[in-house]
Amino acid sequence: MYQAIFDADTYIAILEPRHAEELFALIDGSRESIGKWLTFPTVTNEIQDTRNFIKRSLNRLAANDGYWAGIWYKGQLAGSIGFLNWDWGNKKTEIGYWLGKEYEGLGLATKACTCLITHAFSDLQLHKVEIRMATKNAKSKAIPERLGFTSEGVIRDEEFLNGEYHDKIIYGLLMDEWKELNRNNEC
Repeated sequence: MYQAIFDADTYIAILEPRHAEELFALIDGSRESIGKWLTFPTVTNEIQDTRNFIKRSLNRLAANDGYWAGIWYKGQLAGSIGFLNWDWGNKKTEIGYWLGKEYEGLGLATKACTCLITHAFSDLQLHKVEIRMATKNAKSKAIPERLGFTSEGVIRDEEFLNGEYHDKIIYGLLMDEWKELNRNNEC
């Protein structure tokens, strides 16, 4: 399956059924930190839930509509990143990502985003990449800001999570902007 190596310690690879137990353990060990901003930990209660997620992701890849990959660091699954969909008519996509709590602050999400952005523009020939997150999620917001995305607006009360509504910010990056930033990174 697809794999992109960043350096001696870090790579991403398409999630496969054989990764289900490791992925479930990572989610289970980071439920509180991940669940603060994302809903999927509340519906990932057993390994079969993770197997089903991986199966759905592989089906989306086969249907040419996105995929999820694991982020590995020093031989351990550290998180996940994916294309939520591919909007071929409008030539755009949205990237989502998360890391286990012990892997935050190492630059892994930024490296993984750089790889998927490069893939979206160079290989898939898309025109736009979007990233969305809760406006209060400072760590996640730092990634698109660091990579040159533009804040395109806020959707108020977009998601009800943990007993409260969260506004979501939309960041966008166009192919020409990425090229102008000299982001010709290979992955």
